[in-house]
Amino acid sequence: MLCSAVLTFEVFVVLFAALVAFGLREPGTSVGPIWGVAGGLALLCVVAAGLVRRPSGIWLGSAVQLLLIASGVVVPTMFVMGTVFAAIWVVALVLGRRIDQERAEREAVEDRLNP
Repeated sequence: MLCSAVLTFEVFVVLFAALVAFGLREPGTSVGPIWGVAGGLALLCVVAAGLVRRPSGIWLGSAVQLLLIASGVVVPTMFVMGTVFAAIWVVALVLGRRIDQERAEREAVEDRLNP
């Protein structure tokens, strides 16, 4: 659940970064690549958020973190934002696993106490 929340918030970060890239573009250049890349990255965030309960979702979410950091080539602030969200992603992975493990242990104890 924590990982899904991180990926959902990243959709907004991607869209705001696209707006910044749109504002920084040279006059007369095409905006298609900006919105295409931003839309693709936002879509990856949504797909990864939906698949986060599976290992493929975790891998896809991790790839999104790397792509966010790499987007700093176009919007330098994204180096910082991508790194911050990558750190939040790692914390969400660690805490999420711990919460899932404790929940499973509690359910096992309850099952033994209430046959």
